[in-house]
Amino acid sequence: MPIIQIQLLEGRSDKQIREIISSVTNAVVETAHVPAENVRIIVTEIAHSHWGVAGKTKAETTNNH
Repeated sequence: MPIIQIQLLEGRSDKQIREIISSVTNAVVETAHVPAENVRIIVTEIAHSHWGVAGKTKAETTNNH
């Protein structure tokens, strides 16, 4: 049973998350030759204040947050 973990910066819509889950599931079904019912996807959204790049949080380096 494939278990796929995806980490993303927060801010995507529920629709976008559903599309990511669907697309990744389809890719695993096609490449690993497993039924979709066996594919598990875990999406974790990370707050911009908890994502660091070059010693600064993403929140510090963007005007959006």
